[in-house]
Amino acid sequence: MSAERDSSDVTDSAWDAIDPERAAALRARLSDLRQVVVAFSGGVDSAAVVARAARACLGADHCRLVMAVGPAVPESEVREAHEIAAQIELELTTVDAQEWLDPDYLRNDERRCYYCKSHLYQTLERFRQSLPEPSAWRVINGVNVEDLGDYRPGLEAAREASVVAPLAEAGLTKADIRRLAAAWGLTVHDKPATPCLASRIAYGESVTVERLAMIERAERCLRDLGLRELRVRYHANDLARIEVPLGELPRLSSEDVRQALVEALRGIGFRFITLDLEGFRSGSLNALVSPSALVRITPSVE
Repeated sequence: MSAERDSSDVTDSAWDAIDPERAAALRARLSDLRQVVVAFSGGVDSAAVVARAARACLGADHCRLVMAVGPAVPESEVREAHEIAAQIELELTTVDAQEWLDPDYLRNDERRCYYCKSHLYQTLERFRQSLPEPSAWRVINGVNVEDLGDYRPGLEAAREASVVAPLAEAGLTKADIRRLAAAWGLTVHDKPATPCLASRIAYGESVTVERLAMIERAERCLRDLGLRELRVRYHANDLARIEVPLGELPRLSSEDVRQALVEALRGIGFRFITLDLEGFRSGSLNALVSPSALVRITPSVE
């Protein structure tokens, strides 16, 4: 791959999909960083936009994509991440962040995401140190400006590791990110958010490989029905709480679908199968977080 910058940095009309000041701010920030290690995933933000924008602004030889894999990341996400990297024309390195060796992570309290991201960024830092002239490289992530108003302990870990959030610094919203991804023709531009499987386990219920496998298999059953937005939340005593868009509730409540799901999820290992009448909503388990923990953590802006 050539070290030259993608000519679209100047001429590609995709940048016109978002506010010109935000586009200019993102391009300027990435150009200022010069060489980046992208905390990669199969999602829309870091995978499709940060990496694509970094390649445009810096050139392929000045971008590295690194993804942490493990039991909390579905195999389908790993495959898709490799496909996205190929579409962007960048190589993807997978690593084991070894959060599974940390009892604080496995305990699954309100700070689980902090412990997980701490291991991720420590691993990315070791990767950065292995590169030629490591001081010339910076680790970046795909956090956007809307993430800053949510309960995300991982942002604290990013701040402690001096990780840069170019999208947030440039003021990009989720809608901006999807518009850029669509303008670049990236296949994940309309992909629903896909947080790790551990985020489905209710706080206080320990994270185990067996529970993650149950969740992954249960969600696959729902996707086989054609659903795109969904969650299967794991609660105490092997209880599954299914979240789908409100418009899908009647279909899942119909006798044939309901019975098939009950049989499938019981076969997977769930003892109780429930359908959440509030419907699908990201971060619903944050209702279990104590008020004292609901703080907003903003990544550092240079």
